[in-house]
Amino acid sequence: MTPPRPPIPPPTSPPPPAHPLPRPLTLRPDVCATDTEDGMVLLDEVTGRYWQLNRTAALVLRGLLDGAAPPDTARALRAAYPRLTPERADADTDSITRALLAAHLVVPA
Repeated sequence: MTPPRPPIPPPTSPPPPAHPLPRPLTLRPDVCATDTEDGMVLLDEVTGRYWQLNRTAALVLRGLLDGAAPPDTARALRAAYPRLTPERADADTDSITRALLAAHLVVPA
């Protein structure tokens, strides 16, 4: 009988993103943004498609458009949501940024 394997210790820090995010970012010229009570709405004027961002995504986008680096944007996210862990704030910032880039709503400035 084989003895049980010891548990694998958790990583001490999250792994770096597979691909660094470009910065600074700006909205694509034919995308307009409007603040709403619950976050922000983006309109792609070419396709006519609307994108509704919740408060978290809007906070991340505003930070990035203001020229903040993703780690600074994640810190702003934690300041707005104190119960958020640093790892979760980093992951959310990364995920939101990548989604905005993938949707071609933002581009490198």
